[in-house]
Amino acid sequence: MSTPIPLSEPIPVKRRVVFVVGSGRSGTSTMSGALQTLGMRVPQPEVVADETNPKGFGEPQWVVDFHDELLKRCNVQVSDGRPAAWFEAGKLSAFEPLRGRLHEWLEAQFVEGGPELVVKDPRLAWFLGLWRAAALRCDAAPAYVTMLRPVTEVVGSKQKYYAAAKAGAAAGEVQRTAAWVNMMLHTERSTRGSARRFVRYDDMLRDWTIPVFGIGQAFDLDAVKSATANDIRRVHQFIDPSLRRVQLTWDDVEVPARLREIAEETWQQLDRLADEDGDTPEVHDRLDELRTAYAALYDEAEALSHSTALAARREGQANAPSGALVPARLADRVPHGMRAMVPAGARRGLRKAFGKER
Repeated sequence: MSTPIPLSEPIPVKRRVVFVVGSGRSGTSTMSGALQTLGMRVPQPEVVADETNPKGFGEPQWVVDFHDELLKRCNVQVSDGRPAAWFEAGKLSAFEPLRGRLHEWLEAQFVEGGPELVVKDPRLAWFLGLWRAAALRCDAAPAYVTMLRPVTEVVGSKQKYYAAAKAGAAAGEVQRTAAWVNMMLHTERSTRGSARRFVRYDDMLRDWTIPVFGIGQAFDLDAVKSATANDIRRVHQFIDPSLRRVQLTWDDVEVPARLREIAEETWQQLDRLADEDGDTPEVHDRLDELRTAYAALYDEAEALSHSTALAARREGQANAPSGALVPARLADRVPHGMRAMVPAGARRGLRKAFGKER
């Protein structure tokens, strides 16, 4: 006969953390907000809502600040089109002081807020390894929800709502399309083999109950599975289909033909992952091919931009006062759209050729 567990002995509580990932303007805030409304905890305080996201971002301010710090350390942008940027960001995942710092913060969130957390930030995808390690050190099961929205709509939404896009719209479209491809292909590869779900933004707006309750079952989320009628009513009030305010097609976005082909095929393959039983080796293989094709396309920009960079250096030298040093940030003279397509390795090579290696 088994001995009963004494009532004074604490019973282990299962911990879950859902990471909402994917490109910004893809519905990540909608997903995070829905899970929060159903009872999962978004660590506080949150980023304050504004005109670009009037319903709120559903993302912790501490996480945003932490990621901004890390991005500056590794010289990576939130929307970065460089394939090499993943290597630069990934190196931080092995830095034990950062691992310990994140583990300490995440553990405190479980202690203060309960066993089920949702963490969302468009920057998060750059540091998935760091977060996974922190979750496991907290004895928490990590899971990933990747939001999917057509690349043309993502680009158009960023062009409309992000102030930095006001100048040079055409260059912005190229850079943002490249960054979307880079972000989505590597996010998919980084979460492969983990507990994950892909959700179309359109499906969330059409009937959020299907993808969200599917996530609750797949990830064994008590907050979702035990949602009350009032909880469900509140999510219906939270999700506003009119928030899909930008609906563009390729006729509205001007990018090079080859980049457009890769971006469209990437979207088609990612879209298949959202189907029931769509997360298949066949789709994975095709996405791997697209990631290779994108890296090759990006590398071609090195030859195309080399003369532009040299011309910018000559201009800087000609305009500099006698005896003055040429600014180390000479690359800023290169048009933004061209600069965004130059691989990190190529930039370092050019700096070395210019005598500006660091």
